[in-house]
Amino acid sequence: MSTRQVTVSVNGVDLQVTEAGNPSNPCVVLCHGFPESAHSWRHQVSFLADAGYHVIAPDQRGYGFSSSPKRVEDYGIRQLTGDIMALLDHYGHETATLVGHDWGALVVWDAGRLHPHRCNAIVAVSVPLTPWPGRPTDLFKAMFGDRFFYMLYFQPVGPAERELEADVRRTMHAIMWGASGEMYKGIPTDIPPMEGTGFLDMFKDVPERLPSWLTADDLDTYVKQYTNSGFFGPVSWYRNLDANYDIMKDIPFDVMKMPTFFIGGSKDGVIASRLDTIDATNSITPNYKGSVIIPEAGHWTQQEKPDEFNAALLGFLQTL
Repeated sequence: MSTRQVTVSVNGVDLQVTEAGNPSNPCVVLCHGFPESAHSWRHQVSFLADAGYHVIAPDQRGYGFSSSPKRVEDYGIRQLTGDIMALLDHYGHETATLVGHDWGALVVWDAGRLHPHRCNAIVAVSVPLTPWPGRPTDLFKAMFGDRFFYMLYFQPVGPAERELEADVRRTMHAIMWGASGEMYKGIPTDIPPMEGTGFLDMFKDVPERLPSWLTADDLDTYVKQYTNSGFFGPVSWYRNLDANYDIMKDIPFDVMKMPTFFIGGSKDGVIASRLDTIDATNSITPNYKGSVIIPEAGHWTQQEKPDEFNAALLGFLQTL
């Protein structure tokens, strides 16, 4: 089924939206992660529309050719989930199944508590439920000390933007390779010092060719989008981690009565070292329906193994 790309004005921003399917069908919203865009769902949009769903995949605020507000606080969880709810209003959907990868997973998990009546199901990809025991940056500082951790590196405005925007093509090439299952070599044990280390220093021995799952046109699309948007907006999602914690910490997980589900990759560095704990963590939600771990898939789960991902996602959707 053909896709449509439109600009939708909602919640004070203009969002570029990739859409497919009959708007009278059940709605599935696809929420991308960092550093991605709706293009990361290119193998899912038409597939889900053909399966009988109305599919909405926005370039979320700060990304691509969507609006990029200039204040860090404009990228907090109320705004991010508010954009999704406003899209549902725009298209006339009372509820939807929310599917989120990476940062998008954090958004859909929190949407399940902030807007439970609008979420008929939640599918998280790559990032399990995260019941923070304290403010995230305090936890990271305690865990990493004077060693590099990218989420702490992302906190001040300026250094990350300068590094990532200096050569957008190099940045996207390195990150897409670096977190791919084709590059996975286990959890690194030699963590460099925070002082003097940049985000791209984490990605070593990156081949000049592209990963097998990424075409030259795909990379060109990402480069064009990030050349337009820059990285202030995307990185500012991370700058709201503590503020988001303050908003969410007193909202109980048991308000999430909707079915929840998880899809991950066996070679995703986010979860590879804790595959045996994922179901226990996610089952904090009262209606957890289990997980599918895709062999050999890295962090870019739905891009690297689209057939396996689509089968897992549709299998869950058909149970609703």
